[in-house]
Amino acid sequence: MTEPAVVSADTRELPTSDALRESLNSMLARAARAGADAAEASLSASRSLSVSVRDRARETLEYEGDRSAAVTVYRGQASGSASTTDLTPAGLAAALDQALTIARFTEPDEYAGLAEAHLMARDWPDLALYNPWSLTPDAAQDMALAVEAAALDADARIAQTEGATVATQDAISAYGNSHGFIGIERASRHAASCTAIARDSNGRMQREIAFSQARRAEELLAPAEIGRLAADRALARLGARAVPTTTAPVLFTPRVARSLWGHLFGAISGGSLYRNASFLKDRIDQRIAVPTLTLRQVPHRRHGLASTGFDDDGVATTERDLVAGGVLRSYLLSAYSARRLGLTTTGNAGGVFNVDVAPGQDDFETLVSAMGRGLVVTELMGQGVNLVNGDYSRGAAGWWVENGELAYPVENATVAGNLAEMYNGIAALGNDVEYQSALRTPSVVIDRMTIAGQ
Repeated sequence: MTEPAVVSADTRELPTSDALRESLNSMLARAARAGADAAEASLSASRSLSVSVRDRARETLEYEGDRSAAVTVYRGQASGSASTTDLTPAGLAAALDQALTIARFTEPDEYAGLAEAHLMARDWPDLALYNPWSLTPDAAQDMALAVEAAALDADARIAQTEGATVATQDAISAYGNSHGFIGIERASRHAASCTAIARDSNGRMQREIAFSQARRAEELLAPAEIGRLAADRALARLGARAVPTTTAPVLFTPRVARSLWGHLFGAISGGSLYRNASFLKDRIDQRIAVPTLTLRQVPHRRHGLASTGFDDDGVATTERDLVAGGVLRSYLLSAYSARRLGLTTTGNAGGVFNVDVAPGQDDFETLVSAMGRGLVVTELMGQGVNLVNGDYSRGAAGWWVENGELAYPVENATVAGNLAEMYNGIAALGNDVEYQSALRTPSVVIDRMTIAGQ
């Protein structure tokens, strides 16, 4: 029987909103007194508990308590930045002094500076992101054991697992700048996962993972469901083999389809655009995909995994279409990247905030049937994507489809194409949206890709 862990006060307790606000005001005021024309600072703290089990026994129990701060000061168009993990007054003062010193020796950058004052977020709804879970180490261990047991007991061919994990995290973050803006958000995130390993009669093994995450613990999948899903996925891959090299339709299931849209976001992000490193530069209000494709940012969704009222510049976030009817309607810009492009920030400093891909009408079975012959991709490997020209090539595993039915599991395949052609070659979107993600997408069928195997 393992001994219970002792939780330190530093791990249990997070700074209060008032304490972070006071620290920000103090730093910004001190920067002004030191001669800075403008300044911005961010503070964050988090605490987490994670318990992993393996072979029906606890493997690890971890508590983490992180603290961080970053400050940037502007002298004209020269800037200096510094960071620290010391959130004491002395630690924050030292970081500010470092930033002030750096600003005296850096070259001016005509695009540097705060976002415009009138763009600062003023009001945003209660997003209900903070939902702490009163989870003890023993309870977390019991839940992780139940997840792993569901996998191990699902089938005799589940030889072992790489473990099951249950984790919870609470965090608070604050951002402020010389415009008088201060935004503070508290958030929770909870997760459970399991990786199962299946072995066939010849000793060949396959592994697969199941994962659940949510802002509220009650929205996690049940432990038994997570374990069984990991087992079912691993069992389904037994007997996997290579496919013939050919050209055929490819279906990306939701958990891998998210990467297709991730590449799109990368191509319409300010950094890629002003560096001339995107195949989608200068394509605003032009068709870039089939008319059935619409992607909408929804930053104010309650309990959303990427919800926020303001971006990393303090700019208000907005709900809007990124792609509507196949037409590119918006880039993803921070204040800095917008200036580099001669445009206005879109309130996306720090990334994109919840995206919904409009689903189609057909379920997974109907999509497979309509393919006739092709590849269903359930896992992607490698990073073979070139956003400059859109060339795409990644390792893949999944299922071969023959006569509109799943024929056999596939491994060691490669799918290749070009993102511009792929977005314009979307043959169908499913109705099988996965909701436990900041990017909610259904399955996606691309009408024609090169599939390399044997």
